[in-house]
Amino acid sequence: MASTLLLVTAALPAINQARELLAERAMAVLGGWALLNLLVSGYFVARTDARTVLHHFHLMNVGWNVVNLLLAVAGLLRANPYGVGSLSLADSLTAQFNFEKLLVLNLGLDVAYLCIGSWLQARAATDPKPVRLLGFGRSLWLQGGFLLLFDSGLYLIYHRFAAQLLQLVG
Repeated sequence: MASTLLLVTAALPAINQARELLAERAMAVLGGWALLNLLVSGYFVARTDARTVLHHFHLMNVGWNVVNLLLAVAGLLRANPYGVGSLSLADSLTAQFNFEKLLVLNLGLDVAYLCIGSWLQARAATDPKPVRLLGFGRSLWLQGGFLLLFDSGLYLIYHRFAAQLLQLVG
């Protein structure tokens, strides 16, 4: 019993800090993606004809990545890798599984973005002015595809901490 308590006391703060650092780094990656998209698409949206698919593609990318950047900044401001050392095992498990649930929800949204992008592409075939639908659909494919890879990769890496925390329960 005493050795288990000692193990929990020693390992738990390190696990919590590593989990929080991972989440913080993930928000930095999302912010980097958003900034890259804002720079590239911001440049091209101003230099493409508004009647082209490419213009609408870049326009949607700009709007999409303003939101991504806001989410990344909020996540970075919320991150506190050095303030989670005092979390109890129960609080650590709650935080772990709440974040995992959020990632699973995001994965569902990512699939929805890809489906909506496909729907827009199909809808463009019958639209008399398809350029906006085509551009927006392609943007949803790019952004949804990136987010699907990002969220699934983050989930797979982050879920490793669940196993470590559950080992401490015994």
